[in-house]
Amino acid sequence: MTDKAAMAAFLRVRREALQPEDVGLPRGRRRRTKGLRREEVAVLCHMSADYYSRLEQERGPQPSEQMVAAIAQGLHLSLDERDHLFRLAGHRPPERGAGGDHVSPGMLRIFDRLSDTPAEIVTELGETLRQTPLGVALVGDSTHHVGPARSIGYRWFTQPEARDLHPPEDHDHLSRMYVSGLRGVIAIRGPESKAAGLAADLLDRSAEFRALWKEHEVGITPQEIKRYRHPTVGLLELNCQILQDPRQSHSLLVYTAVPGSESYEKLQLLDVVGAASP
Repeated sequence: MTDKAAMAAFLRVRREALQPEDVGLPRGRRRRTKGLRREEVAVLCHMSADYYSRLEQERGPQPSEQMVAAIAQGLHLSLDERDHLFRLAGHRPPERGAGGDHVSPGMLRIFDRLSDTPAEIVTELGETLRQTPLGVALVGDSTHHVGPARSIGYRWFTQPEARDLHPPEDHDHLSRMYVSGLRGVIAIRGPESKAAGLAADLLDRSAEFRALWKEHEVGITPQEIKRYRHPTVGLLELNCQILQDPRQSHSLLVYTAVPGSESYEKLQLLDVVGAASP
């Protein structure tokens, strides 16, 4: 059962505690609102301002689990705060640990400050949770996939177009890396894990995956330079820096180019030409 009064008070306090710069929004010159506006929170939560406002005013219906998860992420709640909100809304909190989609507030604060850099937050299975605008411009929107296709490694072996953004001479290493990485996750999570299910699906669907799986390779790491074939600006050579959140098994990937290089100039051009094809 939803505790509308407690939920409304909790949402209001968490909203007022956030400042625009905390979530990557401009403050503006004549701002008088304490914390974020309801309209701003609604945008962050991908819902209408009217729907969110009704929740704060104790007039809304019981929000679905999906809505609660979106609000928890939009308000940059910690795991404890997220679980509390789920209970106030009358739902059982999601399980914690690997496989969850809730990004930690600390990682989000860093991510929100990378608006001029290609960056993404991914799970241990390569599922993209967040992308910066320049990240979308580099590789396309990777957040819209559903089911097993959320994993880049799964798409690599089941969707030929997933390889178009990389030079053919890099494909062999990337294939081996995805297989090796999935095997490593299964060793940690166990034979009943989501990773194991993904591997079983790929063994049925991809002859290349089956052949590489038999090699039992582990520890294949990304190459120092990641190369992308963008359909508009051409070849880019980028370094990838990784920040990991061990509690949620999420990684923040930040792509940079050597200042003054051709790839550096192309990254700047991407701000103008827009997104690659998904």
